[in-house]
Amino acid sequence: MSLRSKLGRAVGGTLVENILGPRIHTYYIAADEVEWNYAPRGRNLTGTPGAENEGRSTLLTFRKAVYHEYTDSTFSTLKPRSPQWEHLGILGPLLRAEVGEVIKVVFKNNTKILCSMHPHGLAYAKDSEGALYSDGEPAESKTGDAVPPGQTYVYTWTVPERAGPAPGDSSSILWVYHSHFVEPRDMNTGLVGPILISAKGSTKADGTPRDVDREFIVAFAVFDETESWYFESNAMNGRKYTAGLRFTDPAFRQRYLLYSINGLIEGNLPMLTMKKGERVRWYLFANSNEDDVHTPHWHGQTVLFNNMRTDMVHLEPMMMVQADMIPDNVGTWLFHCHVNDHIQGGMQALFTVLP
Repeated sequence: MSLRSKLGRAVGGTLVENILGPRIHTYYIAADEVEWNYAPRGRNLTGTPGAENEGRSTLLTFRKAVYHEYTDSTFSTLKPRSPQWEHLGILGPLLRAEVGEVIKVVFKNNTKILCSMHPHGLAYAKDSEGALYSDGEPAESKTGDAVPPGQTYVYTWTVPERAGPAPGDSSSILWVYHSHFVEPRDMNTGLVGPILISAKGSTKADGTPRDVDREFIVAFAVFDETESWYFESNAMNGRKYTAGLRFTDPAFRQRYLLYSINGLIEGNLPMLTMKKGERVRWYLFANSNEDDVHTPHWHGQTVLFNNMRTDMVHLEPMMMVQADMIPDNVGTWLFHCHVNDHIQGGMQALFTVLP
């Protein structure tokens, strides 16, 4: 048992903070280049309009940049993603904290592009904002806004009460972090991940809320591959783009919008599995393209959202919400965006409720 835990049992959490200071969660995160396949399992619930069956895997594989977690500051060993979070897909590692705590990120840029890490909702000084714009700040406070390839930078983000659940909220809420050098291109390149913040004193030893049995994080994300930093290299390799379509063709961008859930389409998201009667919390958010207006819909179940019983919620670009479910209907069910174009584009997944 840690010194903090021993003191907490002996004198209480508030006094421990006064003695040791707030708890600091340290993460070692790198931006890495990967070859990302939007349909690695070959599952196809609906088909994608215009996607040829022959060579389809190649057409759905693109060079991207994603956030990975490492075990320490050497960035030599990837930290394995636990089975319960395999469904995060293209999303970066989950960051957690309670109100009153601190998140410290040691970030390394392993890509060939400038990038950063910028959090929503949390508190930070200007040198930990991770967002490049003309704010009149001295150059030394802007280093973390555009970390050069091969360089490392440390961000410190605090979690004040206004970053945690408000009265009437669930005990934990979702925020998002992403690169903010050139935000539209950075996010379409794949640099985005989740943060979960819980009310003070509300979590178990592993950081999960005490009032929840299972958690899922889902990003309804339209990725525009024509806005990726790797657009040119993907085009130059001669595999990614359909013959006869010019870059200036009005149909070109539409052809390379990928309607994903966590960067996976057409049911390729790992099965989301829960048991009947469990307390399940869903955290949902949308990407930032103009097409990212979504209506996530669960078949066979209902959720509690904003104190309302429903089976569908509404998301707008970069909107983050929570919904609580107690599944009562055993079986395998469809989970999808209800916007027609998005259904046809493959923004669908499956979830299973076990007895």
